[in-house]
Amino acid sequence: MIIANRAIARLLITTAMAAAALPAFAQDAAPAAAEDGGEIIVTATRRADTLQNTPAAVAAFTAATIQSAGIERPADFIALTSNVNLVQTQNAGNAFVIIRGITQARNSEPSVAVIVDGIQQVNPAQFNQELFDIEQIEVLKGPQGGLWGRNAIGGAIVIRSKAPTDEFSGKMTAGIDNGFGYYVRGNLSGPVAENLKFRLAGSWYDTDGFIQNTFLNEKADPIKDLNLRGNLLWTPEPGFELDLRVAYSNLQTQALYFNIVNDVNDTSLPVRVNNRGQNDREIWNAAVKVRYEGDFGAIQNVTSYDRLTEVLTGDAFNFLPIEESLFFQFFGFDLNQSQFLEVDAWSNELRYESPTSWPVELTLGTYMVGTNRFISTGNMVDTGAGVFPVFREPRLTGNNPQFSFLADGQRNFAWAVFANASWKITDQLRLDGSLRYDRDTRRNTTLTPTAFLPNVPGFPQGVTGEVRRRQFQSWQPKFTLSYKPVDNVTLYGGWSRGFRSGGFNQTGVGSVASGNGIVGVSDIFQPEVAETWEVGVKTQTDDRLLTFNAAAFTTRTENSYFFVFLAANSTQNLGNVPLAQIKGFEADLTLRPMQGLDLNVGLGFTDSNIKSFPDATRIGNELPLISRYTLNAGINYTRPITDTLDLNWRVDYNRIGRTWWDVENSTSRNPVDLVNMRLGVSSKRFSVTAFSQNLFNEIYNAEFSPGGFVFKARPRRYGIEASFNF
Repeated sequence: MIIANRAIARLLITTAMAAAALPAFAQDAAPAAAEDGGEIIVTATRRADTLQNTPAAVAAFTAATIQSAGIERPADFIALTSNVNLVQTQNAGNAFVIIRGITQARNSEPSVAVIVDGIQQVNPAQFNQELFDIEQIEVLKGPQGGLWGRNAIGGAIVIRSKAPTDEFSGKMTAGIDNGFGYYVRGNLSGPVAENLKFRLAGSWYDTDGFIQNTFLNEKADPIKDLNLRGNLLWTPEPGFELDLRVAYSNLQTQALYFNIVNDVNDTSLPVRVNNRGQNDREIWNAAVKVRYEGDFGAIQNVTSYDRLTEVLTGDAFNFLPIEESLFFQFFGFDLNQSQFLEVDAWSNELRYESPTSWPVELTLGTYMVGTNRFISTGNMVDTGAGVFPVFREPRLTGNNPQFSFLADGQRNFAWAVFANASWKITDQLRLDGSLRYDRDTRRNTTLTPTAFLPNVPGFPQGVTGEVRRRQFQSWQPKFTLSYKPVDNVTLYGGWSRGFRSGGFNQTGVGSVASGNGIVGVSDIFQPEVAETWEVGVKTQTDDRLLTFNAAAFTTRTENSYFFVFLAANSTQNLGNVPLAQIKGFEADLTLRPMQGLDLNVGLGFTDSNIKSFPDATRIGNELPLISRYTLNAGINYTRPITDTLDLNWRVDYNRIGRTWWDVENSTSRNPVDLVNMRLGVSSKRFSVTAFSQNLFNEIYNAEFSPGGFVFKARPRRYGIEASFNF
């Protein structure tokens, strides 16, 4: 009866959303415009323009949408965007963005450029953080390297936090949830002195977790998460701006609570690891932006420094209590594992922007980034005394002595030059073009002690201190022609080329992979290049009652990444698919039938096909991590209760279509249906909101990786929160 009632309730909610209209949310986020009562201004083409006039597939989430949808983490806005998915697995730093079939994998360069307050994130392990005090989020689809820089092979995610204010103001939000958790978020902003303003913001989340470990009789996913951000803005004279930002994040949770199954749809096994595990991640960031605008245009320089450390420990294959583990059955002892990652990075971007009054608007610039990265991985003998982090040296004595150990240091330096131009040929016809050249020099030093280096007969023996160097480079052009036959219709089409640098797997994995019969994996993974053709249409009625946007694309990708775990030395590695073809489309419709009511639906479809692979039996398969389609639908309703009090109700539905996970297509996940709901009351000064994520408690695996590893997705979360503005 409970199952039947749940199914009926789900059917009622989703039917109401679909029947109300055939609307949309994702591609251009028109509901945000309706909520704000005006046009959304975006910077997708590196200049401010209305969302509907921008000749690109863009999802935009304003502060009003962020609040009404309860967007707290990247997964929240990605779930509202067609043809974009997020896979969260293993540990905090592993969250993969899949956008229009361009995928990401462990230890790889990201599939999208992530720009926060004008500063590009260098390390993909930074992406999965708490979102707080955010003004706007833009998701751009398709290669964007010429516009948004490094790793924008699949698109770009542009996040802008709220700016310092001229008057003192602030906001506090506090809530509790069913993980027996609580959270607090807040901000404070105002003037310090003449022409000097500040903003402070932070968040804290503490929960016992949601996924039960039946062996330890406790939750497997507790979280303690602290985030702080400070901003000083100095404007001593008109046109001059100096913006200083610092940020800190400290996350403590657990990791590596896998199950081993043959079918990704098998969710029957509980988590039964005998080790609690550890996943501690700390991030520091400091950045300064200097901008000067005059009659000549604008010059801007942004310098940033990041430091990230992450350590994780936990059980190893096959993630069962010691005496039940496969390793114990064969050898009489079990294993656990540890990984340590430390990354220091700096970057600098200098750009010139011409006046907007020029017939052809120009942007010219340079970019540099330097990275110093250390990673160690290994297995230890599980003596039942718990797990111990291993940092730069193997653990040779005491509890949990080292069984295997690999360590590498990487020093990378990349630079780029870029140019963008926009030519308004007529009032109706416009040509946008961009060109970027990237050169990435990478050096990998083997830091593994000789005794732990793989030694596979017939393959070269690794050497401690060995230095490998590679250079990767590419041009990234992009051209878009747009035409407005009437004011509320924009037609556009174009071609673009995206680039993502190659890099190093840990030393010796190529020989280990070959020794285990795995093809496509070596000590080096090659750079990926994707070429995309795209056409689109954007329409809207004069009163913004109805908005319809659609785009179709085809992408040819060379050296797409795929992931391989080598149990023999406990390493996570990348291989390349030499050639693949990806085709798809998005169609999004939004309707506002009455004041306060927004209805939306978005559909995204992606079809991939492996065209070339060392093992010919893989040709014709789907690329890993790609979902056949995404379906988004939502209702946002606001109704006055009194002169000062409003009722707010929002329901969002997200269906993730069939998903493939490896080049073998050994298993595929059935479609997943997720519903989030928020109900509350608000005034200009306060709000109280009840919420539920994964309302109907859909149980599914968030990821399947080669070897049968599955990682459980979070079940239903619900709670209540209150906010107060001052």
